[in-house]
Amino acid sequence: MHISRVDLNLFIVFDAIYTEGSVTRASAKLNLTQPAISHALGRLRTMFGDPLFVRKGHLMVSTPLARSIIEPVRQSLRGFEVTLNKLNRFDPASTEKQFTLALRDVLEATVLPPLMTAMDRDAPKARVAAVQVDRRELEGELQAGTLDCAIDVLLPLGDDIRHTRILADRTLVVARRGHPRLQGGITLEQYLAEDHVLASSRRKGPGIEDFELSRLGMQRNIRLRCQHYFAACRVVSQTDLILTMPERYARVANQQFDNQLLPLPIGMPAWDVYMYWHANVEDDPANRWLRDKLVAAVAG
Repeated sequence: MHISRVDLNLFIVFDAIYTEGSVTRASAKLNLTQPAISHALGRLRTMFGDPLFVRKGHLMVSTPLARSIIEPVRQSLRGFEVTLNKLNRFDPASTEKQFTLALRDVLEATVLPPLMTAMDRDAPKARVAAVQVDRRELEGELQAGTLDCAIDVLLPLGDDIRHTRILADRTLVVARRGHPRLQGGITLEQYLAEDHVLASSRRKGPGIEDFELSRLGMQRNIRLRCQHYFAACRVVSQTDLILTMPERYARVANQQFDNQLLPLPIGMPAWDVYMYWHANVEDDPANRWLRDKLVAAVAG
């Protein structure tokens, strides 16, 4: 079938239904009526000779064919968008664009406040969505354009994913202000003797600091494993457990708890943080502007 006979708007509808899993939500997202969405879906089904989506309960579940073409479709749509953005100068002051960032929760408290301060000043109508993405899906989402940028540790991604280091953070030990054995400092012997909190999104496995301890032939006693540093800081404020965490977030998270922040008594590599984006938005004015704002937010 020649492309001249294809209505490219149908692929926007296809992407919306795939993303939302619902004709109703797709119609709301595109600001079209449900009959219009259903009509477009009917034309797509005829074009491909496949149902593309099958209703299961309240969801529209994609068929194998739909799953096989969604990434090429998204990449093509993103290519059109990038081309149009290049033709139209990006104006931060008037844009109503939503920027979507993949951001680990440990970085939200330090990145988002200065970023939104800059947005309020320079792009008052722009919106930001900070989301958490499975690292295995990160490259595909950047390629598809469902993510504008990502901020994370160093990851093994393909050549089409650009990256730059934007932060080198050190690691601190957090202990409650009235800890009976720790006042203003901590030795390696004390560090190993105390019970620890480990904050990790993984259900099992060591923390980064445990790899360094293991290399030195040492081991600490992890008494509590939890998912978030903020919860760990609160536990520390009410117990004699201690916590090891990145400095920048430690200074934010512990403002309300008045915990001690102590130098880590072992040498640890810097906690490097990188910004990622896809090659197809390397010269996109909106994405380039966003990257500049993120670098400034982290530097601040």
